[in-house]
Amino acid sequence: MTKVKLGMMLMAASLAVATVSCKKKGCTDPTADNFNTDAKKDDGSCTFTPEVPSNSVNKSGTISANETWTSDKIWILDGKVVVATGVTLTIQAGTIVKGKEGQETLASALIIQRGGKLMAEGTAASPIIFTSILDNIEIGQKVGTNLTRTDNQKWGGLIILGAAPISAQSGDTETNIEGIPVTAGYGLFGGTNATDNSGSLKYVSIRHGGITIGEGNEINGLTLGGVGSGTTIDNIEIYATLDDGIEFFGGTVNVTNILVYFQGDDGLDLDMNYSGTIENFIVMQGDLVGTDEALEVDGPEGTTYTSGLFTIKNGLCKSLGLEGSATDFKDKAQGTIQNVTFDYSSQAAGSKVKVRANYDAANGCAAKTDALTKLLSDVLVFTNCKKLTSILEVYTTVAACSGSVPADQAMANTKFVEGTGTTMTSATFTSWTCAGLRNQL
Repeated sequence: MTKVKLGMMLMAASLAVATVSCKKKGCTDPTADNFNTDAKKDDGSCTFTPEVPSNSVNKSGTISANETWTSDKIWILDGKVVVATGVTLTIQAGTIVKGKEGQETLASALIIQRGGKLMAEGTAASPIIFTSILDNIEIGQKVGTNLTRTDNQKWGGLIILGAAPISAQSGDTETNIEGIPVTAGYGLFGGTNATDNSGSLKYVSIRHGGITIGEGNEINGLTLGGVGSGTTIDNIEIYATLDDGIEFFGGTVNVTNILVYFQGDDGLDLDMNYSGTIENFIVMQGDLVGTDEALEVDGPEGTTYTSGLFTIKNGLCKSLGLEGSATDFKDKAQGTIQNVTFDYSSQAAGSKVKVRANYDAANGCAAKTDALTKLLSDVLVFTNCKKLTSILEVYTTVAACSGSVPADQAMANTKFVEGTGTTMTSATFTSWTCAGLRNQL
C-alpha cells in the first residue's frame, strides 16, 4: 500500500469519527446529574437533583399535635402533609415552604383536614412563601431567580377543608375533595357550620404548583372546600400554577386582595354554590400556559344549600397576550358581579363574558334553569361592570335550539349596563408578590 493511499484512508477514518462525534447528542451541562462527556450537542435531557439546604426540615405524613414552622428554616413537604382534625399548624411570617416533586398521587401538598387549622400570617415585609423544591429562593428572600412564570406543576398546592355548607351532587352535605383519594380518609369537607373557622392566611404567596391527578381531578394553587366565614384569607398571590388559581367548593369564606398570575386553567373557579365574597382581586392571564377562564362560576350541584349567593366585587380580569378568556357563568350560577373590569384589549378579537343557556330540545326548546334564566330573573346580576373589547355572549351546546339564542341574547344584553368597572390596581401587590417583585404587573 502506498503512503498516499494510507494517508487518504486515515483521513477518511478521522473524518468519519469526527462526523459521528459531532452528531452525538446528550446532556452537555457539567453540573447535571447525567452529564455526558461524549455529547457534543445538548438534547434537553439534563436532570438535576435539587440541593436541599442544611437548615431545612423534612415533613411528611400526619401532623397530630400543634406545632410551629419557624422562618429560620426551610420546610420541605415530602408527599402529602396533613394537619389533623383538632390540630393547629402555625407558620411564622417570612417562612419558606418547599414542596418536593412528584406527579399524580405522589404529588406533595399541605392539607388542612376538616376541623384542623392553619395560622399562616405573613406581612408585606415578610410574606410566607409556598413554592417548589426546585426554586432557588433562600431564607430571607422574597423571590428566587431560576423559575419563571411558565414553570408550573412542580409540586401540588395548599388544600383547606372546612365544615361550611356546600351543594354537592345527589343531595350530599359533604363530599371528598378532588385531588385526594377517597380511601385516604382525610379529604372530606362540607357541613352545616357557615361560620366554621379553618384559621388565617395573610400575605401568602403560592408558586409553581398545580398537579393533574386525572381527568377533572386536580390540585390547584389554593383549594378551599367548605371553608367557613370564620376563616381569614387576605393578601394572597397564586403565581404560575398548572390548574386553577383558587377553586372554591361551596363554603362561605370571604377573601380579599387576591392576585392570580399566569394560571394554567381558571383564575377563580366557583363550584358547589360558594356563597362568600371575593373582593379586590386581579386575575392576569398569559400565553404559553394553556390558560382558560379568568372566572368560572357554577351554582348549586345538588338539592342541598341551593339559596346561597356569591359576590364578586371590585376586580380586574386581564389578558397580557393572546390567550385566555374572560368568564364562563355556567349551569345555575347565581350571585352578583360588581365593579369588575374585563380587559382583553391585547387580543384582536377580544374575549367573551359567557352566560350558559340550556334548552329542552324535546319540548319546543323551552328554557331550563341555568345561568341565563338566573340572569334574566335578576338572580345573576352585573352591576357597574366594564368590558374592554369583550362581549356578553349567550352560549349553548344544544345545537338544535340555536334559533332560540338571538332573542335570548337581546334580553341578556339589557342586563349588562356598561359602567366604570374596577378601582383595583396592581399597587396592592407590587412590594411583596413574585409578580410584583419581577415587575410583571
